[in-house]
Amino acid sequence: MDILVYLIPAALFLGGLGLLGFLWAMRSGQYDDLDGAATRILFDDDHPNRKNR
Repeated sequence: MDILVYLIPAALFLGGLGLLGFLWAMRSGQYDDLDGAATRILFDDDHPNRKNR
């Protein structure tokens, strides 16, 4: 039972660290547009770039 003195604070610390990482990812915009890049490749460009001509 003495090991719980170490394990409970360690678990709380790691859980808080994970929560802080998740909140940082939310604020920095990591989850803003999950499908945009995946579907953007499927659409054709109406006006392709003609810089080489």
